[in-house]
Parts: sequence; structure tokens; C-alpha cells
Amino acid sequence: MQMKRIEATIQATKIGAVSEAITHIVGGYTILEGKGRGSGARQEMRSGRGTGTLTAEYNQVATISTVVNDSDVEKISTAIADAAFTGKGGDGIIVVTNVDSVLNIASKKSGSEAL
Repeated sequence: MQMKRIEATIQATKIGAVSEAITHIVGGYTILEGKGRGSGARQEMRSGRGTGTLTAEYNQVATISTVVNDSDVEKISTAIADAAFTGKGGDGIIVVTNVDSVLNIASKKSGSEAL
């Protein structure tokens, strides 16, 4: 069976909602938090003694990564998109790529059995 890697970069404030949306439909996933710069507005911060403002150079983002069977891609991508949606620029992006092989280190299972 064909496998796909889904990698979604979302606003860091949406980690809980996205995690809740996919927990019961994927075998597992990884979340990496970091900084990103895309089309969304960046946060305004007070500077000095609170009299001025600065625009943050980056936004706080999270990348959620999982490997799934090809047949589950649409369901999982939709769940992520719905949970991460705010309607404003900078909601994020979902990238789906082909996976040639998977090996579960503990069980030694490979392919879709490893998921």
C-alpha cells in the first residue's frame, strides 16, 4: 500500500486543536515548534517604556508531521485544515509527499504495518 507523509505548518496557538483533531485518526505524529515567516501578519510588540512598537521578525509556528496510508490523506488533511483555520493569512500550509519505505525500529515491522 502506498504511504504519504503529511507535514503541516500551523500557528503555534493551534497545536491543541490540531492535535485533538488528528489523535484518533493517525498512529502517531511529531510536533516541532519554531519560528516562521510567511504571508501572515507578524505580532506587534511594545518597545522601550511601552511608548513604541516593534513588529516581530517571525511568527511562532509548529510543524506537525505524520506518515499515513494513502487512503487516509484527505481525511487527515481536512481535519488539520479545519482545526487550524482562522480565516486570516498565515493559517499555515499542508504538504503531502510520497514515502518509499518505513521501518518501525522497535517492532521491526515495515511498510504500512509499521504505522
